[in-house]
Amino acid sequence: TGGDPFQRPDLEELIRHAKSLGLRAGTIPAATPRLSLDRIRSIGDAGIDQIAVSLDATTAEVHDELRGVPGAFDIAMQGIKWIHECDIPLQINTVFGAWNVHEVDAMIELIQKLNVVFWEVFFLVPTGRGEALKCCTVEQFEEIFAKLYAASQDADYVLKVTEAPHYRRYVAQHGGGARHGASTKGHQRGHRGLTVTRGGINSGKGFAFVDHIGEVYPSGFLPLACGNVRDQSVTTTYREHPTFLALRDLSLLKGTCGRCKYKDLCGGSRARAYAMTGDLHAEEPFCILTQKKS
Repeated sequence: TGGDPFQRPDLEELIRHAKSLGLRAGTIPAATPRLSLDRIRSIGDAGIDQIAVSLDATTAEVHDELRGVPGAFDIAMQGIKWIHECDIPLQINTVFGAWNVHEVDAMIELIQKLNVVFWEVFFLVPTGRGEALKCCTVEQFEEIFAKLYAASQDADYVLKVTEAPHYRRYVAQHGGGARHGASTKGHQRGHRGLTVTRGGINSGKGFAFVDHIGEVYPSGFLPLACGNVRDQSVTTTYREHPTFLALRDLSLLKGTCGRCKYKDLCGGSRARAYAMTGDLHAEEPFCILTQKKS
């Protein structure tokens, strides 16, 4: 991921090495002039399983305003065409917040037209540059959940929601489950295309993030460095570091999350709770159940 992984002249070498280890490899190039047909073809030849493109709106006006780079939307759309031309499975990443909540219906329609195998929907965590942006309201979270769930019923792509684990609570409440963790179209393309694991994955719970200098974090949105790969393995950090252990101890959850019957499936966004309260175990601030507590 990045930044822009296309800045790495050895990206193809890294992909080939990952494939030699039996791993599946995806990448998320930025919408810059480096996103070219030749480079996409090159990483395709190296064995890339999936390429993701960030698309946060259906118009250049809304997308470019968020990205802060005029022309980013047009570059992204051209990149999408080239990815299809190279027959590489396409993933779209979308971030929803207060600035583009009006785009949800239009984005769902656009995703259907773009022939994607994977749509990853992120909800804002107000950390880093995101501190200057506003999250969706509690009610807007629920409205978007409803629309995503409805779209998923007939989707021929994998829909994955990131940093909104209470979407899993929503799905459970509405009788869904299995297909939200299953690969559909991506799996039909053979070994290419990524899949989603099932269960209550959260920061430090089924997930770890390694940055460009080797620091290991519970997620890319939870800025608590827990070690470095130069000093010990990711496996050791994941299994033994106190922060990772604490994040997997559901008895430490506070407030509504601590009492919730969906805490094993959901657990609330630990990254958002930390960003907004400084407490890893605070209740999810944008869950409807938190709002309804007595």
